[in-house]
Amino acid sequence: MQRFSTVVALSFSLVTAGLQLANAETGLLTGSVVDQKTQEPLPVANVQVLGTALGASTDIDGKFRIASIPFGTIQVRVSLVGFEPVVLGDVVIRSGRPTELVVQLNQVPVGLEGVEVTASYFQKTPDLPTSVQRLSYEEIRRSPGGFEDVVRAISVLPGVAQAAPGRNDLVVRGGAPSENLFFLDDIEIPNINHFGTQGSTGGPLSFINLDFVREASFSTGGFGVRYGDRLSSVLDIDLRSARSDRIGGKATISATQFGLNLEGPTGEQGSFIFSARRSYLDLVFKAAGFSFVPEYWDFLGKFDHALSPADRISVLGIAALDDVNYFNDTADDRYDNSRILGTAQNQYAAGVAWEHLFRNGLTTVSVSRNEVSYDGSQRDSLLNPIFLNRSREAETGLRADLLLKSADGGLEFELGTQIKRVDGKYTLFLPEFVSSFGDTLSVNINDEKGSGTKGSAYAQVSSMVLPRLQLTVGGRVDYFSAISTKFYGTPRASLVFTLSAKTNLTGSVGLYRQFPSYVWLVGSPDNINLKAMRVAQYVLGVEHFPRPDLKIRLEGFAKTYADYAASLDRTYLVMANTGAGYGGAEQNFDSFGFDRLASGGAGRALGIELLLQKKLSAIPAYGIASLTLSETRFTGFDGIERPGTFDQRVLLNLSGGYQFDERWEASLRFRLATGAPYTPYNNDGSQNPSMYNSERFDVAHSLDLRVDRRWNFSGWSLIGYVDIQNVYNNPVVSSVRWDPRTGEQVFNESIGILPSIGVSAEF
Repeated sequence: MQRFSTVVALSFSLVTAGLQLANAETGLLTGSVVDQKTQEPLPVANVQVLGTALGASTDIDGKFRIASIPFGTIQVRVSLVGFEPVVLGDVVIRSGRPTELVVQLNQVPVGLEGVEVTASYFQKTPDLPTSVQRLSYEEIRRSPGGFEDVVRAISVLPGVAQAAPGRNDLVVRGGAPSENLFFLDDIEIPNINHFGTQGSTGGPLSFINLDFVREASFSTGGFGVRYGDRLSSVLDIDLRSARSDRIGGKATISATQFGLNLEGPTGEQGSFIFSARRSYLDLVFKAAGFSFVPEYWDFLGKFDHALSPADRISVLGIAALDDVNYFNDTADDRYDNSRILGTAQNQYAAGVAWEHLFRNGLTTVSVSRNEVSYDGSQRDSLLNPIFLNRSREAETGLRADLLLKSADGGLEFELGTQIKRVDGKYTLFLPEFVSSFGDTLSVNINDEKGSGTKGSAYAQVSSMVLPRLQLTVGGRVDYFSAISTKFYGTPRASLVFTLSAKTNLTGSVGLYRQFPSYVWLVGSPDNINLKAMRVAQYVLGVEHFPRPDLKIRLEGFAKTYADYAASLDRTYLVMANTGAGYGGAEQNFDSFGFDRLASGGAGRALGIELLLQKKLSAIPAYGIASLTLSETRFTGFDGIERPGTFDQRVLLNLSGGYQFDERWEASLRFRLATGAPYTPYNNDGSQNPSMYNSERFDVAHSLDLRVDRRWNFSGWSLIGYVDIQNVYNNPVVSSVRWDPRTGEQVFNESIGILPSIGVSAEF
């Protein structure tokens, strides 16, 4: 490891010393300004580069162009009479391509005419008034220890825990990793991670190419009725538009992968983006002597075309190809691999969306399909099968959404509907497996097919019911034909009270439902009697903005779970305590739902969160500090209330950095979390249900550091970075297993200090 660190440091130093800044010193900023809700272009908006005399006004199509801007990170202020002004603090001007922005402005509600409206670095999301954070591309890219992964970047936000270091199994306000919803350009994707856990939403690494992400909006609770079939969170990712001047691209080599991007115009009204990436973990793992090698490819493509000034069509496709190769050359290799449930899986999502703008309104219609094929196995040290899985799950959907807004912005109405066709095919083999708790599981499903229909409809109205008080009320109905109780209704409401130009009170209350995972329904014939899992959420908070670039937020939340799937055979087991990791024999295959399940699980999560966020501004420092104090408990059919498996009582995250100039930037991230519960092993390698989640791991903490360097040349640019994870080499323990060779329980530690280097050339 020390030798590798030296090589990384030397390589970066040589690159830095060998490259010189070219003669080009200024770049171009273009873009458009639109209404955030209706996406209607906004003419005569004022766009100003702060600290300079440079600026422009938008034309009749809402577009603007500002030339001769010095290279580096700038702040852009956008304002228009009748709309809330905003400041964008992470706009990077470079020589590789023009910087193109889409700026969304909120109309000033009727009841706020008497309140002074100042330009803020924090853009609001009107239909997500509580528990929401928006992160720009640059904020995600430079996150230390994040591998430029959008999921890892949001793990520093309040209420968010990682079930294990190095994985994207997000635990949001005590909820299981299966309770998270993902959208990419309004197309729903069941899981955006490579090597995902079936029936859940985690994995070691996201397959969304950050290079094409404009921003991400992450809600940890209290989200509106537009979103359904998930209990805890919504991650909504918006892709940026392709460059419009010419065809260009980007070549990248980073800590885990290399890739190539292409983008550009297709005629006067269209554009495209495309990327292909491949991991080189096979080279790293082989060199390090590992007994198995994960490999992956991922692809992203999008085509946009303006049919008219009011109509636009877009086509999106994304795919991930994952494989695991084993090297069973020695007895030790075979023993090490016997602990691994390896899954080769192929997945894709595709959609076609049509947007139509009309006066004070927007309608969107989309057709989409996603499919995941699993080819997984776990074998013992003699290569006999412990578990085999050949499964395919697919969804084909049609969705329509309508937004109407009054001319003065005082009233908004939204409604929508969706229908999905669900198809599955399963071959599952688990022969007489005895769990560490002494329970026997046996599954033999051969080529079983299943299908069903999901449907939903929602309506929501938002209005200034009193001066300074905005109220949003909505309701949602969900349907699933594959279970006995098919229909469910979920009302929700939220409010924002504006105390002053700098302070808001926020609150939300609502019911949320989530249907059982598809694989649970084939584990036992009785599982079709499962109900949609239910949670009632209550959120109350206050936001204060001492400065335009500084936000302080304090929120309290309460979640009450009911109708949660729980095991009738293992009465201590609630499915809310599963879904992280790979779900193999060391986890007793808990997450697959092979038990007889019924909707008798219950739980509660309570907590308070503090967030301080400083945006990059004229003061070239930025950062997020978050503190979460919470408790999560669940009860199974044995009637005993226990701590949830993902119950980490204290979460502290510090992430931030400083821009020294247009070339150099340094940042850090510190994480601290109290230990999650675990079940200890007896001297014979067994575990007792009476001791389920009775012990806790030690407090976990780590520090990550990152340094970025930019170069601008004539017609192209270069970014290099060095990222060092777990700088002081503190082992973080997140799981425990029994080692039959030594007759002891073994605590699995994360990788220690891990330096990496990445280089991107944009042309």
